[in-house]
Amino acid sequence: MSLPRRALAAAAAALLLTACGSASTGASADLAGAKSGTAPNGVTINLTPNQHRVTTPKVDAIAALVPAEIRRRGTLQVVDSLGTVPPLDFHATDDRTIIGAEPDLAHLIGNVLGLEVELNPVSWENVFVGLDSGKYDLGITNITVTEARKEKYDFATYRLDILGFEAKKGGSWRVTGPKDVAGHTIGTSSGTNQEKLLIAWNEQNVRAGLKPVDIKYYQNSSDYYLALSSGRIDAWLGPNPTEAFHAAQTGETEVIGTYSGGGADVLGKIAATTRKDNGLVKAVNAAINEIIRNGTYGQVLKRWGLDGEAVRTSEINPPGLPKTG
Repeated sequence: MSLPRRALAAAAAALLLTACGSASTGASADLAGAKSGTAPNGVTINLTPNQHRVTTPKVDAIAALVPAEIRRRGTLQVVDSLGTVPPLDFHATDDRTIIGAEPDLAHLIGNVLGLEVELNPVSWENVFVGLDSGKYDLGITNITVTEARKEKYDFATYRLDILGFEAKKGGSWRVTGPKDVAGHTIGTSSGTNQEKLLIAWNEQNVRAGLKPVDIKYYQNSSDYYLALSSGRIDAWLGPNPTEAFHAAQTGETEVIGTYSGGGADVLGKIAATTRKDNGLVKAVNAAINEIIRNGTYGQVLKRWGLDGEAVRTSEINPPGLPKTG
């Protein structure tokens, strides 16, 4: 639903955690050699391959909604853009096992549908290539609902999308809106929701006679955090969950502002994504609402320190980030 600017600002301010990310290996450079980390909510996060994931029973009535071809196959092919720094989707300490909040939710959905989940890690752009071709059934990888994407994909929401600006700790600079980024050098990832937001803010600032933003692009977390620590960028704009987690581990950075991934007029939503009209989204939506109802959804978000970005219900194709241009 559309919300007034004041309500959106309040919603963003209430979230200390929250949303499209970049590459890392293992449990991220900040956690090298560690078997656990601490989420911003104080929860200890297991970084080892032995995850002991939360599980839930199959629900026959919901499983019956799955398209016949997928039911016969018995597997749910989930595509993920592996490399997002913790706690969303990353490698365990063995550098092989895929762990994080996104894989946990994917497995819960598979549990309800009676399907074995197979995770397929690819680069960000190949998430959509694989969905388009039918190679993968479902994308669960911090995908924001946008009006443009809704023309090609169906969505079942499962998390709020709040972006964060991460900067060196201890400064007085805070970001609450477009004017606060004028004249700064800010890093982000290309082809993402946050890039669109930053470009839109910059265009608004330039029209108002303010200094432009110098946008720098990075795809790997090691690169953008090196740029941040060395002063080559003033801040990094990315998914707030990863930034809050990183800040909690290092103690060297802080989130200086959060903003809805949907912009000023729409509360951004992260959603499980299917090819348009392939018949799977209703089953996925029902499965997400089942895990919300039975509490396992909440257990997963709390386990990864993301309980602040929970949704009350899963929606199919809600209003998304507006088209630009």
